[in-house]
Amino acid sequence: MSSEPLWLPNVGTESETGLILPPHYQAQQHPGEAEPSRRSWRGQDLSAFVDGSHKPAAPTVGARADGVGVLYPGRMSTVAAESEAGKTWFAMILTIQELNRGNHVLFLDFEDEAAGVVGRLMAMGADADALLDRFHYVRPEEPLGIADMVDLAEILALGPSLAVVDGVTEGMSLHGLNINDNKDVAVFGRKVLRPLQDAGPAVVTLDHVVKSTDNRGRYAIGGVHKLNGLNGVMYLMENIQPFGIGVKGRSRIRIAKDRPGQLRKEALPHESGLFWFGDLVVDASQPGPVEAVLYPPIERQAEEEAEAEREADAKQEADTEARKAKVLAILKQASEPLSGRTIGDLVPGRTSVTRRALARLVQAGEVVTVPGPKGAVLHVLAEAGGVEQ
Repeated sequence: MSSEPLWLPNVGTESETGLILPPHYQAQQHPGEAEPSRRSWRGQDLSAFVDGSHKPAAPTVGARADGVGVLYPGRMSTVAAESEAGKTWFAMILTIQELNRGNHVLFLDFEDEAAGVVGRLMAMGADADALLDRFHYVRPEEPLGIADMVDLAEILALGPSLAVVDGVTEGMSLHGLNINDNKDVAVFGRKVLRPLQDAGPAVVTLDHVVKSTDNRGRYAIGGVHKLNGLNGVMYLMENIQPFGIGVKGRSRIRIAKDRPGQLRKEALPHESGLFWFGDLVVDASQPGPVEAVLYPPIERQAEEEAEAEREADAKQEADTEARKAKVLAILKQASEPLSGRTIGDLVPGRTSVTRRALARLVQAGEVVTVPGPKGAVLHVLAEAGGVEQ
């Protein structure tokens, strides 16, 4: 593969197509031409840092349910997780939020196709006019070339607030780069990702993690430069409940890196060293729009505990009702009154559920108790002869 850089600082110059590239974009050099210098080795003006006029980076792109921002504008961030852990759902929540704010969004997709992405956004309630006017979907099928730079420059000239890059591994493969080679990781960042960041949006890449949780640590799959090269935030997602049609899925979001340092204070510490930023919940269990929310950790924890308790109570009630029918069937077949222990042995399932079902039947009068040998308490159907208690 050629080592010639794709992006050079011919700022404000006219391309061969006649398009004036915006100041933040860079045209490709022609073969044989000397590469102009970015002059990045000059000493920088530090006056803003000294006089206090410099403003620290703030996470203003996207928002958690409590209003806390998610991404830093003009910085590179990433979301890494196993397949189907909700990375794309995460990005789509931010996409809809930015569209609702009147901003443009670039979605650079190396994995899916327009039908799948737009279909999900529409299912989440995205405004159709906003999608047509301010959502820019790009599905590359060949390595980035001169004409492609011009096409992307037109989108970036609109000033998108968010740029999503879905499928870094696939994107690197398309460019003939090795995800395990830190040099290739850096090349992909410089050629494809850095120009997006230089245009001003919050750039977030969606990436995979290694399958082994023991070897995962804080890294996405591939070279460690993926983490070291970030100047925004890195989120790791852990799936708790699977996502899918007809179910309610949930993934936990933890902070693995926060270069500006403004997001960890909005998260809860964890023994792993990864701060708990929140939970992604996608509810597709009911007909109609899909509800997708980024919950803050404390609020979501309390809600989930209450919901889990309600679900446990409902399941216990359903199990008890189902077990009552089995107890009645056993007693109907019995030729004599039975002890609680004997009923527990004869009815399949957990004995505690059987005891609870038997108690309910006695309370309702469908089963009555009679004295047995040595003070034992026996049970018989009330309709089986009306035995006196």
